[in-house]
Amino acid sequence: MEMKFFNTEETRAALPFSKLIPALKTMFQQECTVPRRHIHEVRASDNPLTTLIMPAWSEAGYMGIKTVNIAPQNSRNNLPGLFSTYLLYDVVTGQPIAQMDGNEITSRRTAAASALGASFLARPDARRLTVLGTGRVGRLIPHAYQAVLPIEEVKVWNIRPESAIQMVQALNQAGIEASVANDLEQAVRWADVVSCATLSTTPLVKGDWLQPGSHLDLIGSFAPGMRESDTKAIIQASLFIDTQEAMEKSGDLLAPIVSQQLKNEDVIGTLADLCRNQCRARASDEERTVFKAVGTALEDLAAASLVYRDFGKESK
Repeated sequence: MEMKFFNTEETRAALPFSKLIPALKTMFQQECTVPRRHIHEVRASDNPLTTLIMPAWSEAGYMGIKTVNIAPQNSRNNLPGLFSTYLLYDVVTGQPIAQMDGNEITSRRTAAASALGASFLARPDARRLTVLGTGRVGRLIPHAYQAVLPIEEVKVWNIRPESAIQMVQALNQAGIEASVANDLEQAVRWADVVSCATLSTTPLVKGDWLQPGSHLDLIGSFAPGMRESDTKAIIQASLFIDTQEAMEKSGDLLAPIVSQQLKNEDVIGTLADLCRNQCRARASDEERTVFKAVGTALEDLAAASLVYRDFGKESK
């Protein structure tokens, strides 16, 4: 079996949200083994390097391993601070069968997972979306959400307004009505759905701003020192998480846990529970919901399997 190589453009073309979101749902419904990610600090030079190794496998298909190298000081040499590669293997023989762009896998599966969560937790008539963050994932959020909700208008906020302007221009060119959110509080109060994809270490969204019936999607806080929302935003809503690791990693959840305002039993369910109908979803139009994600290698495997199986077919 010849090993296949998928570059950035090929990986992206094979992952339209119309296919990727259902693929994630199917993978969450099936059995998939996801060991805890390995984290290694590499000190081989004066440029500190953090390496993440994220394996997953399914008896129904493949085994995959994503390797992520994070070097924050790369900017001094005009290099990206993160490089990611995904390797796919035959789950029976262990033979490597494909290599693909790990950055595309990560960003597209992250946006797709948030949209999948919103398909259960946002109001079905949600039309107004506010996005915080204009990075690789933030730019994809409006496109992913339009695959599951009737989103008609988008407001974009970023700590650097020029980046928000650029994202709005790109969305308008893609046929999505979008505008810059100069007033964050006003943009949050306006929205049916608020999606945060930032690297913030201080709360940006306040619970007092969120309207009844709104859905808050928290993507960026994947470490204890990171927060995108205040405690009220979490404890005054119905809370759902992507995996149990969210309760151990995210500052958005750890802060209210430490202050004894949030307990494990307050979580209604995980994304797997939602996909398997093992927990309730949104209960009413007035209920406020929160979905907190930290990512899982299951999503990487679902995306990579889709690339390998379907590349070459007509994409959206």
